[in-house]
This record gives sequence, structure tokens and C-alpha cells, in this order.
Amino acid sequence: MRLAYAEEMPLDWTSGALGEGVRCYHNQQFWLAHEHWESVWLELHEMEKNFLQALIQITAAFHHVQTGNARGAASLLRKALRRVEPYPTSFAGINLVRLREEAGEWLLALEDGSAAPPAAFPQIFDSGRANALGG
Repeated sequence: MRLAYAEEMPLDWTSGALGEGVRCYHNQQFWLAHEHWESVWLELHEMEKNFLQALIQITAAFHHVQTGNARGAASLLRKALRRVEPYPTSFAGINLVRLREEAGEWLLALEDGSAAPPAAFPQIFDSGRANALGG
């Protein structure tokens, strides 16, 4: 069942802790991105809170990838993908079709264990927008 959310929510990815999190994510500083976003997550309400929690889980998953914890990474990616499932194709300025696809490819590779992981981590924003955000 899909929930009827507006496609653009009032999450400002250009400044403050959200902007710092975007910059850290794009620099593959996943634990720092997680920390920045978590500070905002604590203040949010339902729709935005649930959505940001999924992004936090994705960043924590890739921190686990960096530290060699494939099982922990796969578990967090599964949870994050379930969490974003009811959202539309775009939410809070993020292309969820692409994010679901890219995170899903990572999940399959992590679960398989013998498959090579994708060449790049999932992009939260396209490279042009990430650069504009300081990523």
C-alpha cells in the first residue's frame, strides 16, 4: 500500500545538519552523515522522521560496508528499503526510484556474498545537485 505523501517536504538539504550530512555522505564519510542526520531526526514528526530514519539506516549500512560488516550492512539496507517502500517515486527532493534500485543492488550483492558489489554507493542526490549542496 502506497501512502499519499506530497513529493516535496520541508527538509532543507542545503544548510545546517542536513546539508552537512549530504556533504559527508557524498564524501563517503557515512558515520558522520549518520550523526548529522540523526540530530535532525530527533526533532521531526511522522512522515519526515520515518523517511530520514531510512536515510540514516542507509548511511549506517555503508559505514558497516566500510568496516567489513556485511551482515550488519545487509540488515540495515533491508530495513531502510522496507521503510521507504510506501513513499512515492520522489520525496523531499530525493529520487526514490533510483535510491531503491541502487540500494537494492547493494543488498543483493551483500546477501550473495560472492557477488561483486556495485561500483558506487547509492546517490542521494544527482551529482549536479550534490555539488550545489556542497557535496
